[in-house]
Amino acid sequence: MALISFPRFLSRPLESNHRRSLRSRYKCVCCVSPTAAATSKGRSGSAVIWFKQDLRVDDHLGLVAASKYQAVVPLYVFDHRILSRYSNEMLELVIFALEDLRKSLKEQGSDLMIRFGRVENVIRELVEEVKATSVFAEEEVEYHLHQMMAIVDETLAKNLNDLPVSHNEFRKLQRPLTSPILPPTLAGAKLEADWGPLPTFDELKEFVNENPWKLEESWTLINNMSAETILTDKLSKLGKRSKRNLNNQHSPRKRLDKSFFVTDKGNTVGGGTNAVLNALQAYLRYLEGTGRDDWQELQEKLCNAESRDGASFATLFGPALCLGIISRRRVHYEAIKYEKERNTGFLSPFGYSAATVAAAADAVCSMEWYWLMSLRSLRSNEGVYSTRIWRWNGYQIQGIILQYTVAGKEGPAILLVHGFGAFLEHYRDNIYDIADGGNRVWAITLLGFGRSEKPNIVYTELMWSELLRDFTVEVVGEPVHLIGNSIGGYFVAIVACLWPAVVKSVVLINSAGNVIPEYSFLQFSNERQASGPVRLGARLLLFYLRLNISNFVKQCYPTGIKDPISDSKSKVAMFKEHCAGIVIRELDAGHCPHDEKPEEVNSIISEWIVTIESKVPAESFL
Repeated sequence: MALISFPRFLSRPLESNHRRSLRSRYKCVCCVSPTAAATSKGRSGSAVIWFKQDLRVDDHLGLVAASKYQAVVPLYVFDHRILSRYSNEMLELVIFALEDLRKSLKEQGSDLMIRFGRVENVIRELVEEVKATSVFAEEEVEYHLHQMMAIVDETLAKNLNDLPVSHNEFRKLQRPLTSPILPPTLAGAKLEADWGPLPTFDELKEFVNENPWKLEESWTLINNMSAETILTDKLSKLGKRSKRNLNNQHSPRKRLDKSFFVTDKGNTVGGGTNAVLNALQAYLRYLEGTGRDDWQELQEKLCNAESRDGASFATLFGPALCLGIISRRRVHYEAIKYEKERNTGFLSPFGYSAATVAAAADAVCSMEWYWLMSLRSLRSNEGVYSTRIWRWNGYQIQGIILQYTVAGKEGPAILLVHGFGAFLEHYRDNIYDIADGGNRVWAITLLGFGRSEKPNIVYTELMWSELLRDFTVEVVGEPVHLIGNSIGGYFVAIVACLWPAVVKSVVLINSAGNVIPEYSFLQFSNERQASGPVRLGARLLLFYLRLNISNFVKQCYPTGIKDPISDSKSKVAMFKEHCAGIVIRELDAGHCPHDEKPEEVNSIISEWIVTIESKVPAESFL
């Protein structure tokens, strides 16, 4: 199995009269291979390279292409729109990565220019200052970053059309293993310009807090309130104890002189490219043992992060990959190289010989496929909806790709959450109809479903509820009316319970879960690992479901009011008895009435929103 390397850098030639705006009519020339990058050899003028989430000089195709110009100006812009989505730990990692990037660029004959502000203004002014003729920037799929980029050359979109729609088929592609690109020598270090100092972490936090578009502090603090923390607090108030609560106390860690874990929390690998590469070598060679203190520390962290087979890789290296300190191709190359060393130059057709090799190679291949799928969706205009991408930086993982869509220009905010086995298109007949009623409607494909990423993590109801909370805070930006079907209803009910400040109302459509009288909060355990028999049983169940999926789907759409998944009549009676103030509507439909009878469901939802909004005072959350 090999990693398909689709370089993500674009050369954007600027118009000769240096227009005041960098917006669009620029022809984008995509570098599709190291050979293609070399065709820009001997170009006159200067080039600007805008670094964002690619903080390295190793395996950097855009840097190779830019090195052919007479002068090169590497640039990093501290823009609130990017930084506001980073946690404190990620901001720390950014500082360390930029320090190393500047050092590496100086070794290649250049430097790193640091600027603060809106990137479009910074680049426009810099282009005029250095008389640049081209700007290089890595292609992005996240909506907020994608909006800051120009349109990609149609050549890339054409190549993406051949991408398999199945991740399993993608893994079967026998692509040749390509070597990462070495850093080129750059021109322009003697350029008369103010390169700017790197801020300290405290200075960066002060800048982030000055964001004029920042949400109210009480609103943004919601992101820092994990589900387990809230449940622990509620259990303690009820006089109950949680195993998690007993383990929360810990003394500040003692940092090694050459530790790979550079942040205060010390949970993830950081620093520069060489440090992350060194950590990767320690990770891959876990079975060999070591006498090095830094390698021992990483291998101890590996054990603690292995919540399930292979999950430690994304936990430890996810932020470094998200920031582009190391490329996915480099990780894959090093993993396969080590695998060949273990097996005298051969790769077994039956899998990898070391679990760490499998974890690293499979993780970056999965990341690559979902990134390419997202890019293809953005470029091909597939389906009725305009696909947008959100990267979730939560729940011990960073930069996970999720797809969503939005309709409507004004009105109350509504978030539609699908059920098990579905995705945002399950609301295809609801999104625009509800939006046309004077609402703004978001629909998301949850983590692990549809074309959203499926990382190797432990999936729990608390994880999905935190995802919905973060999406509401970061993307919607105001309290929403949450609407969920089946298990999606269960998730939105959890959100409303744990973070009521982000929810205006809840609509449950044949929701999973039960109402238990006089029952408070379930004690939870941090022990998530499943035994071998349980994992085997889960695989057999999944195989059975795949064979019978068509029959199950048909049963969800019966004739009559019977819901085959749950006993609707008893659940209605339970709600009426124990939930004061609830409004119940019964329809002659099955488990997914929003799909069977969308007109009726849309009408009920629209009427409900109007009723609730008439009772909610107007309030600004920006």
